[in-house]
Amino acid sequence: MTNARPWIRHYDKGVPHTLEPYPEHTLVDVVRRRAIESPDQQALLFKGSVISIGTLEQESNALAEALSELGVASGDRVALLMPNSPQMVISELAVWKTGAIVVPLNPLYTENELVYALNECGAETIIVLTAFYGKIKAIAPETRLRRVIVTSIKEYLPPLIKVLFTLLKEKKEGHRIALQKGDYLLQDLIGRHASAQSKPMPVRHDAPALFLFSGGTTGNPKCAVSTHRSLVISGVQISSWFSVILEKGRDSIILNMPMFHVYGQAGIMPAAIMGGYALVMVPNPRDIDDLLHIIKTLKPAVLPGVPTLFTALLNHPGVRKDKRIMKSLKLCVSGAAPLMLETKQSFEALTGGRIIDAYSLTETTLASTFTPILGTYKPGSVGIPVPDVDVRIVDQENGKDELAPHDVGEVIMRAPQLMKEYWQNPGETAMVLRNGWLYTGDLGYVDEDGYLFIVDRKKDVIKPGGFQVWPRDVEEVIARHPAVQEVSVAGVPDPYKVEAVKAWIVLRSGEKLTAGDLCDFCRRDLAAYKIPRHVEFTQALPKSTVGKVLRRKLVEEHCIREAGTTGK
Repeated sequence: MTNARPWIRHYDKGVPHTLEPYPEHTLVDVVRRRAIESPDQQALLFKGSVISIGTLEQESNALAEALSELGVASGDRVALLMPNSPQMVISELAVWKTGAIVVPLNPLYTENELVYALNECGAETIIVLTAFYGKIKAIAPETRLRRVIVTSIKEYLPPLIKVLFTLLKEKKEGHRIALQKGDYLLQDLIGRHASAQSKPMPVRHDAPALFLFSGGTTGNPKCAVSTHRSLVISGVQISSWFSVILEKGRDSIILNMPMFHVYGQAGIMPAAIMGGYALVMVPNPRDIDDLLHIIKTLKPAVLPGVPTLFTALLNHPGVRKDKRIMKSLKLCVSGAAPLMLETKQSFEALTGGRIIDAYSLTETTLASTFTPILGTYKPGSVGIPVPDVDVRIVDQENGKDELAPHDVGEVIMRAPQLMKEYWQNPGETAMVLRNGWLYTGDLGYVDEDGYLFIVDRKKDVIKPGGFQVWPRDVEEVIARHPAVQEVSVAGVPDPYKVEAVKAWIVLRSGEKLTAGDLCDFCRRDLAAYKIPRHVEFTQALPKSTVGKVLRRKLVEEHCIREAGTTGK
């Protein structure tokens, strides 16, 4: 690009061109300072309970003291297996105060996946929700675990809800456990050290703070290592972007994106801490009824999500019945997958607020692109780089030659908060980190204004008969059909073309559509080789824990069925 950072002229008024120099402190330092200045300030809102910044500081101090007494030391990895909850935030702060590293794990992992993850990161300590205690005890002998600390989701519920949970749900949903000898209860540890005093943070801001699992370039799970400094930088960048529409000290942000994912862990949580916004904790992001109840009662200003969440909300009977439910939302942020233009327009009409696209990766520690909140929106774009983030498009074959605007190539990013490395994996690290740039594996282009457009993952490109088809292009067209609620497109094996385009369709309630009619609809906007050769109507699309459609699973299921049909 001939003009360095042309996107800056499209920043919303009030967003700085640069935020350097960034403060050389940690999220722990920020919480401690705020606890001294305004101890009663709301920090976490959870199911009717309010946890102040002072309580957050006090209880994390107590837990840090307990962890140190148990032998947790600087550089150790401590795994956390629980949903979004006050315990999660308190545990993270406590782990950091010992100088150890936080490793959030997906509660939906199978036993084999947990064994792999725990051995990969080398954790000897885990803090686990009661519902997953049995699973951890079953696999502990296959790992290096020495200390198991258990917490119940009810510990931070208000009194009445806690009683109802104990009577109606605790045993039924697997939360009632018998603690085994040698294990610990989180609340016992906190209570035992309740008088612990705040100590100076012994950890450098450039020390490792976080391991997040990522598939990287090969798909094999690896620990992406982010520093304390990285989390602070991400929080400063995002809160600066949000500041043009939010009111510090009054507005709140929903933390519905799971904290084992970079979106919630390195994006939303640091942005709230650095920006001084309360976090509304949502333990189960898939419970749309509960999410709507939270929005209706607490009236948060920001709702992060993925396109499938916003589609689900638009189609929810409660929203259709009472369109005022989401009027408090000033800003919605859509990430993890491209947002369809129709979804954006419908959601903004419903809320009266703004919905913006975002793009980032685990390896960049949320070095992001966002569409401007108040400024120019370009359909199909995931926005422009936030301050101090650079994006280039390079030739996908040699990885070096920078391409002209509108030419498709590999997206590479440079930012001060990129991951430090893949833990104990120098080969994979060298593949993605080159000369200060992170090679994303995504294909895209930028226009003359620096707006980024993601075309697809390198590995997701479909090649029917030698042509190149990007699933996103086909999905955009199909999504315009009035009968279509959701769509996913991928390549499947084909005996004639080697690979063929297939579309999986979820229809809107009461709608009917045939494969032939859909293909006729596509012919108006797609070249013949892009039109789906196969169409499958389904009740739902498989999604990840953050709501991203799992194309790979759809293809696997297709191949299994085809093999069964042909007897291979």
